[in-house]
Amino acid sequence: MFVILVYDFNEKRVAKALKIARKYLHWVQNSVFEGEISQANYKKLKVELQNIMNPDEDSVIFYTFRTQKYWLREEFGLKKGGDEFIL
Repeated sequence: MFVILVYDFNEKRVAKALKIARKYLHWVQNSVFEGEISQANYKKLKVELQNIMNPDEDSVIFYTFRTQKYWLREEFGLKKGGDEFIL
């Protein structure tokens, strides 16, 4: 499946969230990640983020797509993320 992850974590936890998300997805912009991910890794990612988040201060949004066939991504301006993918 293809996933877009957007999160807003408190300053104290944002570095941990970044580290977790980079294990599974491509970093494309501040607090935004995307990429192909297996169902098992998607579940792991969600659990890891839930374990560090404070639900009263932090938020996470996942957009999931079965395929990239009908998906278009346009990018303008400064490129913030990296092209590397680290597992």
